[in-house]
Amino acid sequence: MLILGIETSCDETSAAVVRSGRELLSNVISSQIDIHKIYGGVVPEIASRKHVENIMLIIDQALTEASVTLEQLDGIAVTNGPGLVGALLVGVAVAKTLAFAADKPLIAAHHIESHVFANILSFPDLHPSFLALVVSGGHTSLIAVDDYNSYRLLGQTRDDAAGEAFDKVARVLGLPYPGGPEVEKLALNGNEHAIDFPRARLKSLPVTNFDFSFSGLKSAVINYLHNCEQRGVEIVIADVAASFQRVVCETLAINAVSASKQFGYSKIVLAGGVAANNKVRETLQIYCKQKDIELFVPPAVLCTDNAAMVASRGYYSLIAGKTAGWDLNAVPNYPIGKNDNTSE
Repeated sequence: MLILGIETSCDETSAAVVRSGRELLSNVISSQIDIHKIYGGVVPEIASRKHVENIMLIIDQALTEASVTLEQLDGIAVTNGPGLVGALLVGVAVAKTLAFAADKPLIAAHHIESHVFANILSFPDLHPSFLALVVSGGHTSLIAVDDYNSYRLLGQTRDDAAGEAFDKVARVLGLPYPGGPEVEKLALNGNEHAIDFPRARLKSLPVTNFDFSFSGLKSAVINYLHNCEQRGVEIVIADVAASFQRVVCETLAINAVSASKQFGYSKIVLAGGVAANNKVRETLQIYCKQKDIELFVPPAVLCTDNAAMVASRGYYSLIAGKTAGWDLNAVPNYPIGKNDNTSE
């Protein structure tokens, strides 16, 4: 079965063709980083307009690279949330139009759930059940994946996502956008034990809840910088970056491994844009090895937002009989595990 995936949840315009959920035939991504860099972050209105300009060209290129025509497709999958509402609406409108014109099934894909499928595409022998740690600029979630269409949210960020914290710390350190890769690069020359930044202690939570919090850590970095400036103490920004990054990585790893052991999962899959961070990968690998947990990490190109993961997610929805109606809409705050916009 051939599925066309369409992804426009933020500032990447992407289209991809995937065969039978696991064979990647094409994956075209148009990034807007250079456009938004001058603003220090994504401007939603600009992102939406660029999606409108690029989407049909990207879809045509994806079909051409896959040597597939619209008529040969078995379904069209599109991200309808969560994300920026204007950006989502562009992808949803185009997917609905193409599906209607070609008389193909329309499939709604949850953005965070789709990130998990970067691992399904990357590892032919990987099958549920497993625990998924999805870490990006907008999301930090621990998800129990019991089947291809069964998801339970075990924990998520209560404030800043990990990627968002990276970007905000990068900004106060004077680093360019996007901040995550810049912090990682700077941290290579720093001492990660130079500064003992605090970890959030969510002691009021029940033991079955594995939420994250990175806002306090971000504030601790800002306070450290201000205190050093006021006292005239030299600031080694590489040490700040490395110490901050260590705390984020260890927090992610501790929560993921603890949840995996408590709920009896022997496999953890890492996904999302922050999964491209080598320190995140290395730290999680160390913690997993200590507890005999198998770790799966997709290649960097499938960590960031892309339509290949959407197409793979869409395939497993389609074979389960879950398709969307013509009233499909963008859902900027779309809970994990909900299929309100699909019907069997």
